[in-house]
Amino acid sequence: MDPGTILALAAAVGGVGLLTSLRVLFEYERGVIFRLGKLTRAKGPGLIFLVPFGIERMRKMDLRIVALDIAPQDTITKDNVSVRVNAVVYFRVADPTRAVVEIEDYYFATSQLAQTTLRSVIGQSELDELLAERDRINEVVRSIIDQGTDQWGIEVTGVEIKDIDLPQEMKRAMAKQAEAERERRAKVISAQGEYQASTKLAAAAEIIQQFPGAMQLRYLQTVVEIAAENNSTTLFPIPIELFSSFVAEGKPASEDARARALEASTASMIAALPESAAKATLASAAREIIGAARTPGRERDPGATDAEE
Repeated sequence: MDPGTILALAAAVGGVGLLTSLRVLFEYERGVIFRLGKLTRAKGPGLIFLVPFGIERMRKMDLRIVALDIAPQDTITKDNVSVRVNAVVYFRVADPTRAVVEIEDYYFATSQLAQTTLRSVIGQSELDELLAERDRINEVVRSIIDQGTDQWGIEVTGVEIKDIDLPQEMKRAMAKQAEAERERRAKVISAQGEYQASTKLAAAAEIIQQFPGAMQLRYLQTVVEIAAENNSTTLFPIPIELFSSFVAEGKPASEDARARALEASTASMIAALPESAAKATLASAAREIIGAARTPGRERDPGATDAEE
């Protein structure tokens, strides 16, 4: 055979072998290399070279995080409540060589381990813990799965319980409990409000008792507010004690003097009111009271003093 032909054939075979020996791996990929069936090492990323003609073979592994959806699991909690729980597991290949050599299908194995672990942890927890301490349950499940998959070169980064489905009877019972709790809080808040209001009213009564004029001012303010409404007839009961602060200190020399002082103070109060039908009614009632004061029901004892009366 011509030597040139042999060289050309050898060059062609070498070129084909060289082209088939080159591999390009992305940043998130690693190639596990086997030489004649024996594990050598993991290569990548970038351009790598393999010994051609089947001497070296490569198994490509993806190092990105995988989101594994766990199918809904029917289980019973520690306090004998049937629940259906589903979750999602996040894991990644941390050691490509162990993920290839130690286990046949790491994805399926991780899925089965996650399901059994979730059922076991839920069975050891009460319903209130499952609902209120979900973060702690997630961490416990993640830790157990991570320990089980560590020998496979798998790292579990997180576990999240997505949904907890309760029976309808349990949902109604929890709704009643929540409603009763809200009613209890409302009653407690209402009682606290009444207590605080009574404290403020007691303090206001003490202040008004020290300053009798405050009662007249408050009464006049109430009259003004009532007169602003569109009322046809308004009756005002006026106790005589309201006019005592308008009388000068010391008792009048006679009943007529006391009545005149009362009439003057009443006129000043009525004059301060706005013009309305209520003002006329109040003036008429005041006149009736003053007339009654001028004609007392009993005669005064000439020998009795003002203090005795």
